[in-house]
Amino acid sequence: MRVPVEWLRSVVELPAEATTEEIADRLTMYDLKLEEIVGGGITGPLTVGRVLAVQPEKQKNGKTINWCRVDVGPERNEPSVPDAPGDDVPSRGIVCGAHNFGVGDLVVVSLPGTHLPELGFEIGSRKTYGHVSDGMICSTRELGLPDDETSAAGILVLEPGSATPGDDAVTVLGLGDQTLDLEVNPDRAYALSLRGVGRDAALAFDVPFADPADRPVPSADTPAYPVRVEDPEGCPVFTALVVSGVDPTAPTPAWMARRITDAGMRSISLTVDVSNYVMLELGQPNHCYDRDRLQGDVVVRRAREGERLARRRPRAGAGGRGPRGRAAGRAGRRHPRAGRDRGGRGAGPRRRARAGRPPGADQRRADRARGGPAHVRAQRLHGRARR
Repeated sequence: MRVPVEWLRSVVELPAEATTEEIADRLTMYDLKLEEIVGGGITGPLTVGRVLAVQPEKQKNGKTINWCRVDVGPERNEPSVPDAPGDDVPSRGIVCGAHNFGVGDLVVVSLPGTHLPELGFEIGSRKTYGHVSDGMICSTRELGLPDDETSAAGILVLEPGSATPGDDAVTVLGLGDQTLDLEVNPDRAYALSLRGVGRDAALAFDVPFADPADRPVPSADTPAYPVRVEDPEGCPVFTALVVSGVDPTAPTPAWMARRITDAGMRSISLTVDVSNYVMLELGQPNHCYDRDRLQGDVVVRRAREGERLARRRPRAGAGGRGPRGRAAGRAGRRHPRAGRDRGGRGAGPRRRARAGRPPGADQRRADRARGGPAHVRAQRLHGRARR
């Protein structure tokens, strides 16, 4: 169970001075063993910048890059970058290959000396495409953030007015937040939710616990969509609630998407994210139906003999079977019977050794079946011809 510490603090009044390590130690005393602490690994000058000028430049390889002038705040700007586009004002010159941003946009800039765990190395100032790129304009993936419709194409563009050039991007985006990865025993299923872990944390620190489930709910007499339960023994309770006024095309709030991602799930869409958020916080599985697409009552029953669950056809390259029954696995993966994945012929020496066979064993076996290595067979044929 992944528990974002920031989310945990929203349901438990933990002492402000309590560190993540101390919280983990206290929870371990309540039999919630810590596997690892995730996140909070960004170091160095990660700052908010404003794009002042963008100059597209076509390269010999056919790629178009953007040579940009970016304002990163008075304390971090260089006094002059004469070869950058636009007016020569204090700023930084940065080369960027993405195209989903423009002049005036607020972006996140990784200046030289910044270490991003998602990349695994420290950003430096280097010459590329004929310019000295003095930093990097960051994407969501490089920052470990979930994508949305605005950032999936490349750079993370911040909301106008949400920050100013020079602001600490780690603070603005909550990138310093850490997550506890806890091992939950089968008899502690309540701890598979923020509510359950929060209750134990409140006991461990002897502090008040604000139960997220303690809130007004609609009356049982409230009109809802009709549900028919045909197996009351298997499903004694099925609760339905109609929620109206929701725009399913609206983006998920950034804070919610961040919490869901930190908890180990992927942000998908507003309705799906709200459903998953409730499940993670309360530990109650639930599902959202599109009322316009429902036909008749929602029926809860056992499967009948011969019935099969319908499933979507997988996207090309997303696993499963493709046209005509051909395997359509993910790029970079081989069928489990392929030789390379089992240490067979074509695999490297280390993989073959791990598979229990020394390097060259498969080749020697094949040579014996053919009557020896190729150069030995050639010598034998040559000798026969001479005789």
